Amino acid sequence: MNNEHTNRGEEIIAFLIEKVPHHSDDLVRIVCDKFGITRQAVSRYLQELIDKGQIVATGNTNQRRYELPLLREESFQFPIKNLEEDVVWRDKISPFIAHLPSNVVSIWQYCVSEMVNNAIDHSDGTMMTVRVKQNAAVTEIVVWDDGIGIFRKIKQACNLDDERHAVLELAKGKLTTDPARHTGEGIFFTSRMLDDFAILSGDVYFSHKHEEEEDWISQRERPDTGTAVFMMLANKSARTTKEVFDYFALEEHDYGFTKTVVPVRMAQHGAEQLISRSQAKRLLARVDRFAIVLFDFARVDTIGPAFADEIFRVFERTHPNIRLVPINTVPDVEQMITRARSVPHTQTEV
Repeated sequence: MNNEHTNRGEEIIAFLIEKVPHHSDDLVRIVCDKFGITRQAVSRYLQELIDKGQIVATGNTNQRRYELPLLREESFQFPIKNLEEDVVWRDKISPFIAHLPSNVVSIWQYCVSEMVNNAIDHSDGTMMTVRVKQNAAVTEIVVWDDGIGIFRKIKQACNLDDERHAVLELAKGKLTTDPARHTGEGIFFTSRMLDDFAILSGDVYFSHKHEEEEDWISQRERPDTGTAVFMMLANKSARTTKEVFDYFALEEHDYGFTKTVVPVRMAQHGAEQLISRSQAKRLLARVDRFAIVLFDFARVDTIGPAFADEIFRVFERTHPNIRLVPINTVPDVEQMITRARSVPHTQTEV
């Protein structure tokens, strides 16, 4: 009985901390509704967190608001030359993370090590800054470098027309400008392990959020030099590195990176429609490195027959060992895909 009471109390406290950022002014009510307890009981839990400094309360009884204060914040600067990523993790970042659950520590060790290593090996920069911020609910880590810029470097290395195309290639995974030393998996898996992941480089901003189906890409008028990688993860996240790796493996005991998700919307520029074979070929670049390709059509309302034909007839029939799976399709898109797949093998699309 005592264990049940303790577990329930821990669950209530965790829920309180999670909901503070989104329910600052009606926190007590939603906790009462969630757990079926009195306002007085919620107030006791809140007071416990206030006494520990994990929550701050402002205002009088009728206009009481709650916030999560910043518990820790620190920035570190490193010369990139001869820097080693495990030293950055062990000496500077690990002390901020060590008290968190082991699965969260593992995620942060992987993500920080990969992003720091990317800056060391690929940025062509001279200095790196790492900032850590933490409250009771989440930890945020930002890695900056003053180098060439990740999207610009990929554009140059892969002979792309636009830095936005570099984001599309990153989103697929298995992309590296140094294949002799890197697999190109670090950014892909890092973005999938975290709650929030974003890259700002040049005039391009790329964002992947765990709870949202699609990635975001936008541009700004005043480009900066270098690359900034933003990472955020809930301190009590239940996610594991194994869970993420396994999802992108073909079979349960296959430890290869054999499945990817391609955000189709990223092949668009502005308000243009996805109608051409060249757009489709851009989307298909390097997908032959995977066994299963999920084409995510979230926020794509229509596609043209040539675009659909290039992917779901021409490519699919010349690569029979690769499984193409369209997801999040609206009826118009689904109809166009079905039409492309139904063209007889002997018929040639004009």
